[in-house]
Amino acid sequence: MPVSELLRLGTARPIVRWGTSVLHTPARPVTDFGSELQQLLADMFATNTAADGAGLAGQQVGVDLAVFIYDCSDETGRPRTGVVCNPVVELPEGNDRRLIDFGEGCLSLPGAYADLARPESSTCRGQDQYGDPIELTAGGTLGRCFQHETDHINGIVFGDRLPTRKRKQLYRDHEAVSDRYRTNWPAG
Repeated sequence: MPVSELLRLGTARPIVRWGTSVLHTPARPVTDFGSELQQLLADMFATNTAADGAGLAGQQVGVDLAVFIYDCSDETGRPRTGVVCNPVVELPEGNDRRLIDFGEGCLSLPGAYADLARPESSTCRGQDQYGDPIELTAGGTLGRCFQHETDHINGIVFGDRLPTRKRKQLYRDHEAVSDRYRTNWPAG
């Protein structure tokens, strides 16, 4: 189904919180690109939109499939929207590697942000919603999104990449605003 249709047809689902096992376990590869996957993708776009997110992995709606959606801007400010199944991220190395320290958040720990250094760009390879091979390279929010969402696919939350002190502060920040995010947020 084209992304324009996926954006139109979904229903927001509750977002799973950090600590739930599905978020801390590597996802299963996507092998069936049929109607069930298309409905999941539509629901993921609806959920991401309702939560005002940049991207969302399957595990964040409780489905252990290696898929994420993105809806954010690249390094030029151009809006980009799409799907990556079975993602693999390649990061610059050596002289091409430049880290950017930037405030990062996660829809699965809403309302909390911490600075995290990540490479300024990344290349993401995988498959689109039809199972066709894709390769995308981007910087800005999109390049960071590729890294963040592929981490989810691998069972890693961005807090796992933080020093203990920053991670504890991140949890305190979330706790201070957690009453704004009911358990079924952003659905219903």
